[in-house]
Amino acid sequence: MDGQEERVHDEQEWRVEAAAVIQDVKECVDHMSVAALPASNTDIHFNLTTKELNHYCVELTASGFRIVGSKFDDNSKPSEDYYETPYALLDNISPLYRECFSSALIARLSAIAAQTEEDDPTATE
Repeated sequence: MDGQEERVHDEQEWRVEAAAVIQDVKECVDHMSVAALPASNTDIHFNLTTKELNHYCVELTASGFRIVGSKFDDNSKPSEDYYETPYALLDNISPLYRECFSSALIARLSAIAAQTEEDDPTATE
């Protein structure tokens, strides 16, 4: 696997990892859920709808994330391209994800700056 050590989880561990991925990106996609495809000890699948309303089935393995289908619960068209993070995959397939992520990041940084200024008014001088 190109020097990548196979990551073995039981189904519950994959589901915990999947829930964390979904939580991280849910604000910037239209829909993301665990697919009905069975999880194994080496992978789990997601159903994804981008903000552009494009549908995908995405596989997560030790090698990363890759698109494996163009509709929910379909792994019949596996891509050769793996992405290390869900953010990299989404950045590649969804311009609206990129816009949403950038806006959310700016909002979070502004909130942190405002809180810092509120806590210590001399911090911005």
